[in-house]
Amino acid sequence: MRPPPDDRSIDELLSFGVLNLDKPPGPSSHQVSAWVRDLAGLEKAAHAGTLDPKVTGCLPVLLGDATRVAGALLGEKEYVAVLELHDDPPADLDAVLGDFEGPIYQKPPRKSAVARERRDRVIHALDVLDIDGRDVLLSIRCESGTYVRKLCHDLGLALGTGANMGDLRRTGTTPFDDGDLATLHDFADALAFHEDGEEAWIREVVDPAERALSHLPAVTIAPSAAREVAHGAPVYAPGVIEAEPAEEGALVACYTPGGAVVCLGRLVGDPDDESGTVVDLEAVLV
Repeated sequence: MRPPPDDRSIDELLSFGVLNLDKPPGPSSHQVSAWVRDLAGLEKAAHAGTLDPKVTGCLPVLLGDATRVAGALLGEKEYVAVLELHDDPPADLDAVLGDFEGPIYQKPPRKSAVARERRDRVIHALDVLDIDGRDVLLSIRCESGTYVRKLCHDLGLALGTGANMGDLRRTGTTPFDDGDLATLHDFADALAFHEDGEEAWIREVVDPAERALSHLPAVTIAPSAAREVAHGAPVYAPGVIEAEPAEEGALVACYTPGGAVVCLGRLVGDPDDESGTVVDLEAVLV
């Protein structure tokens, strides 16, 4: 079992950690992840949620064995985008934006890496932050997998002006936001200071992988149950110490009493029962 998050060495942190990276414009998300991997001397690293090369902002990069939690990072995304109208903003701008809040249909762009089939997505909030001539600065909170470029095109059609997306920056991807982003330079400097014997810089920019799961309901299990999970057993009711409320079928994260994550799984039973399976495994993390 891993030690509690606060007790891990730098090597343990880097082998099961997460970097809340401020992606620069230019490189692809895949290239940025590869740079992080190589800088840290790791076998693997993976980003959570692709950003196009020109797009900047919040790009969590999972380090080492933390790549196994990538499937848990499919929550809401937040962006700030420039909507470039092809004519002056109409008087009904706010009303049209309001019509786009809620479920929408999208077909991925021609250059996307997925099949161009119609998909349902949810726009949770769409607000005007500023207007400068024909440029409208938008705040967007949406379901994972929403194509903001396509959203801007569709807004232009609905407004009757035509529009395209200008600059785009991601400001949040559940459970991360832009309040503590680190640049590639920050990460490289922290590694250099670590080589000189200073650990504080690394701990400033790299978090234990458990941070990437903080939005999921938590189930605390006994050390004996954690050892069984490590060998592929599900979580049974007698091994549950405490469980946060969650709907049946919800993705949950199971922890030792010290706060080290053991597995991800689906809630299939009542934690208060005296017997039966409570969590079916999806990913063993020890």
